[in-house]
Amino acid sequence: MGIGRTVGIGDIPYLKLAACGIKLKLQLRGLYVRSAERKLTRLHVLFMHLLYLDDSGSAPNENEKYFVLAGLSIFEAQADWFARELDKLAEGIDAANPAGIEFHASAQYARRTAPWNKMTREEAHGVTKSVLQIVASSYDTARVFACAVEKSSIPGGGDPVAVAFEDLCSRFDMFLSGLRAAGDRQRGLLVLDKTTHETSLQQLTRDFRKRGTQWGSAIHNLADIPFFADSGASRLIQCADHIAYAVFRRYHVGDSQLFDIIAPKFHSVDGVIHGLAHKTASANQAQCLCPACLSRRMARSTTPQHP
Repeated sequence: MGIGRTVGIGDIPYLKLAACGIKLKLQLRGLYVRSAERKLTRLHVLFMHLLYLDDSGSAPNENEKYFVLAGLSIFEAQADWFARELDKLAEGIDAANPAGIEFHASAQYARRTAPWNKMTREEAHGVTKSVLQIVASSYDTARVFACAVEKSSIPGGGDPVAVAFEDLCSRFDMFLSGLRAAGDRQRGLLVLDKTTHETSLQQLTRDFRKRGTQWGSAIHNLADIPFFADSGASRLIQCADHIAYAVFRRYHVGDSQLFDIIAPKFHSVDGVIHGLAHKTASANQAQCLCPACLSRRMARSTTPQHP
């Protein structure tokens, strides 16, 4: 199989393949990929599960109790559907330039910049809900993953970004292992907003693949180190932004309106919500009624659970 083109910033959103004389065309919808080793790179594995991630909350901000890393896992062929659905939503906001609309949940909440500053609070909040409804109504195989880290619970003032990223790498790898056991042998790839801690997360992924996570298991099902996309060009990163914001609101201020829209999409097995992690003190976990903590407590007596 030969690759006819590579994909870069602003590149044409199609990748042409040549296999046995047959030309195929794969629409990537702006998946710009970049890594520390190579400025422009090829997508070595074209058919895979993609986990789009973004964060909410500031790791160093002492006024914010939580840091959240969250997003959406899809099979790559599903990416175009999400892009088209968000494009339709954008057309209702700016029919003349829908591509210029970047959905960003915190900006919609604040309403300080265009076009959100021209909307009422209810209208802007409705846009956020509409993005999350697209996630909620998507493919059955699309799954949400999130890790909410209570920063004060990390021993020795550790890095909440590293804690959340390690947790989600492990959970995504376990999810892919389950699919592999059922006959789906596709690997996975992490795609994050290009502003999100790029160098450190790439190095962490290398470490996990070589030495394993803190739970003693190596990461076997990721095809490569994380890739980083421009959120303005990736509707899937914009979906991840909204998921992270919804989870942040649920844990930071106790507002579950947005969280409840996507709650059924979290990866779960036998009633245990494996796709959502709440990193807090053990004493708090024993009392916490969030879906992550509660589902584990209910199953703990009979089934060993991932931390």
